[in-house]
Amino acid sequence: MMLSISKRTQLLLGVTVTAIGMVMLPAIATAPTPPQLVVSKLNGRNINILYVTRSTDKVLMRCYPGLQPRLIVRQQAAGTKEGILSCGN
Repeated sequence: MMLSISKRTQLLLGVTVTAIGMVMLPAIATAPTPPQLVVSKLNGRNINILYVTRSTDKVLMRCYPGLQPRLIVRQQAAGTKEGILSCGN
């Protein structure tokens, strides 16, 4: 019985020291992620949100014949911009 308590205590101590060590590490910067398409809801309708985080990324959009790609850019309150990409006349 005493041996199992000792192992539990050692495990708990090891986890605690590891957690404290991870908190004290400096922040590690990560590279921007590739574009990803996320399904979300807007006004009760399903929409797809394309997140592009690298300035070198390009997005190809194809519309049905007779329609043209359109981009509407809006300024957000946080100083960022977002665009609505759609097909229209």
